Amino acid sequence: MVEAFFSTTQMDFDFAHHHSLSQSQSHPFMLLSGPPSCGKTSLLFQFAYNVALEAEDDRKVVFICHRSRIESAPPFLSQGIQPSSDIFKRIQMKYVEDDEGIKKYFAAFHLHDTFPLSVVVDDFGDFFYERKCQERYGNPRGRDLALVRILALCHNAVMSSNDKGHCKLLISDTHHGDSPRLLFLYKRWVPSIFTIKGLFNKMIDWLIVYTEGDGNGSFLLKNYSNVGSDNTEKMKIAKYSLVYQRLLLEGILEDEEIDNHAVVSASVEQLIAAK
Repeated sequence: MVEAFFSTTQMDFDFAHHHSLSQSQSHPFMLLSGPPSCGKTSLLFQFAYNVALEAEDDRKVVFICHRSRIESAPPFLSQGIQPSSDIFKRIQMKYVEDDEGIKKYFAAFHLHDTFPLSVVVDDFGDFFYERKCQERYGNPRGRDLALVRILALCHNAVMSSNDKGHCKLLISDTHHGDSPRLLFLYKRWVPSIFTIKGLFNKMIDWLIVYTEGDGNGSFLLKNYSNVGSDNTEKMKIAKYSLVYQRLLLEGILEDEEIDNHAVVSASVEQLIAAK
């Protein structure tokens, strides 16, 4: 499912054909979480583009975000996708300022005559302002309470819509470290979680080693939900970068390939320490 965040023009035909969004068995409620400046908005926008591209009817994709943020830092497009593409006419931008805006939208979701193909919410957690939530609920953990209530509302809305048709909900959040900061809350309502880890290229003599760093280089995108599962299918991990204001897919790897990179990196680091 990681391929859903990238342009099919960057994959070989057979791979793209067998991993189309229309054939995807992923849960309709998904979370994409990653460190700052890792291209989350670009990945979300590419996801929205892919859904709109595969649409078999005139339904749209709704993209919810802060207007000022997306205007000051617009998403990067994949190579070969032009800003003038007619596909973007199927993506409806909706601007909200806080969690109340999201609440109003999903509270009335059942009133739609036809549901959108997908709803994408950029920087979901940033709509919940700490002080406002604390004052509203009279509780120091007011933000967590507000987050849980709207996650439940979103979950119920998208699941109800799938009783009548097909709709996916994808939200994003920022985390520092190896996993989403509020993972214990998200896991209750969001069954499918994708995480991003930043890498940077370190040149050691003639060898380039990928190690965890500040994201000034490549990134790894994987489905966190598959970690520790009994699924015998090999986990796919997407390696991508943001180059010249473009979203570039470097390859779809399998988990053991990443493990091999880690072994090489660790060995080289030990060699340097020994010197």
